[in-house]
Order: sequence, then structure tokens, then C-alpha cells
Amino acid sequence: MTSVFDAALRVLSTADAGEKSAVGLEVAKAWGAGDLSLSPGSLSLPDRPARPENPPLLPPNEMPRRRLGSQEGRIALLHSLAHIELNAIDLAFDMIARFAGCCQDMSGELADFVSDWIQVGREECNHFNLLTERLHALDSSYGALPAHDGLWEAAYATRHDWLARLAVVPLVLEARGLDVSPQTIDKLAETGDQASAEVLSLIYEEEIGHVAIGTKWFLLGCKAQKTAPDETFHLLVARHFKGALKPPFNHEARNKAGLLPNFYTPLAR
Repeated sequence: MTSVFDAALRVLSTADAGEKSAVGLEVAKAWGAGDLSLSPGSLSLPDRPARPENPPLLPPNEMPRRRLGSQEGRIALLHSLAHIELNAIDLAFDMIARFAGCCQDMSGELADFVSDWIQVGREECNHFNLLTERLHALDSSYGALPAHDGLWEAAYATRHDWLARLAVVPLVLEARGLDVSPQTIDKLAETGDQASAEVLSLIYEEEIGHVAIGTKWFLLGCKAQKTAPDETFHLLVARHFKGALKPPFNHEARNKAGLLPNFYTPLAR
């Protein structure tokens, strides 16, 4: 029986974006069918996942700005979100391959940890596919525009600390997506792009669940280490995240995810 950790590494080692998504869905199906074991992986884990030749990666401050009122602007938005979702596929499977061992001190938690992040990975694959389908409908494709590498830079900076990874990626960066998504969905609907608005609405609802999974494991990790969760979060964000958190916050969505204001409001700009 193949190890789920080697299967996760297959996702990370696949360069083509569409194939990466397909492999991720295959791994999720195999885990659900009971075809993958929890035996240790046999291969070394790369610091960076394999990626396609395109899109070219630019510093975030060099990314061109486009308005949603034009089709070019909507394509740019969808392309940016597709790039985020491609990163999110790798982040979910990297969480399994890199950090599942952190659960070994939590009796009975390892399979739950893997199941949660397999769910996240499967949904991120679906999100990427939905966004690329919308790009094709608008006569574009993933890789046609530049993108930036900020999300994986944050992952790389937290590659040695699973609580730092959880704090920065799901609890800061993905939670930020919950803050801005409703307004973006409304703007797309106002421009008449109801199909894209519906895709983003589905993604938004499932991303609440992803932040909830990140919050769940952050709290369990703090409990295992006997540290105060909010204080630990503040310390790790100050150490690993540049800048302050940006209000306004979507308190309703964050509350649904179990991410309470005492975590993030003290860090707001």
C-alpha cells in the first residue's frame, strides 16, 4: 500500500498546473477509498514545489493593476485567484507531507490531521479547475499573465514550524481572503459576470471551512504544547509575517471559522 506522504509528494513534484490538480484529486480519492497508508514516506521533501514554466513570477509591487469593469480586469482577477489556488493545492499537500509528524505526540490525531488536509487539498483542486474553466470561457488561460510568489514565500519562511505555518497561512492570509471576497463577488455581479461571481461564492463558502481547519489544528497544537493560543498567535505572526493585519475584518465569516477577534484585532493596523 502506498504511503499517503509519498502520494502528497507526488502532488508537490508535479509541475504542470492542470496535472497537479488532477493528481491531487486522485490522491484524495485514494485516501477516501482506504488505498493509502499512514506509513512513513520514503522520499525527501523539497522546499519548493514543482511549478509550470508560466506564469512568470514578479514581485508583488510590480504586478499590473486592472479594474474589474473591463473583461481584461476580470481575467486578471481570475488569473490571480487561480494562481492562489494552485499555491493552495501545494500548501495542503505540503502540510501533510511536512507536518503530519507533529501529530505523533497527539494520540489518535494523525489520521484526522491527514483527512482534514486531504479535504482542503481536494477542494483547492476543484477551485483551481473552476477558475481555469472561467478563464477559458473568457478566451484566456492560466499562465497567460504574470503572477507573484508571495504566498509560497510565506510558506517557505515557516517550513520548520507547523504552528507558524498555520498562523501565517490559514489564519492570516486565507482569513484575509474571507475579508475581501464578499465585496469582490458583488462587484463581479454588478459588471454582469454572474458566472464568475457564482464561482467565487462557492470558493468563499469552502474557504471558511479551510480557515476553520487551520484554526482547529492551531488550537490543538497550542494545547499539546501547553501555550496560550492567542499569545502564541501574536508571537508567531510578529515573527513570521511582515506588516500589520488590515481591517475591515469579516467578523461573521471569521467567527464561523472559529477565529475570534482576540486573535487578530490586536494585530490590526
